[in-house]
Amino acid sequence: MQLKSEVWVHAFLRSSAGAGGMPVVVHHGDNDAGAIYIKLFEPPNLADVFGPAPMGLSDTLQDRVFVRQLGAELVPEADADAFLSQQLEFDRDLWIVEVQRKPGLIALEPWMVN
Repeated sequence: MQLKSEVWVHAFLRSSAGAGGMPVVVHHGDNDAGAIYIKLFEPPNLADVFGPAPMGLSDTLQDRVFVRQLGAELVPEADADAFLSQQLEFDRDLWIVEVQRKPGLIALEPWMVN
């Protein structure tokens, strides 16, 4: 059974803030089953976006699995924002969480598939 999106996001916000981050919910999605996208930004203008893994990759014991959405390298933040805007046009129920990327700050590794 998968945690509700709202519960997962609040836990992520709390763990990120507890590690010294300043996460922000940019778009509040469906409380129960909204897809979750996490934008890690790196000043001055780079970003990385993680989103739900395709169905075939998510057969793990983890509650949620995330994959990089824009390739293996950081992209200009404007490209990340454009991608997220496109996703919102397709699905208004999704969540977008932004947090500054800092070494050791965000622990997405337990949920990531490369």
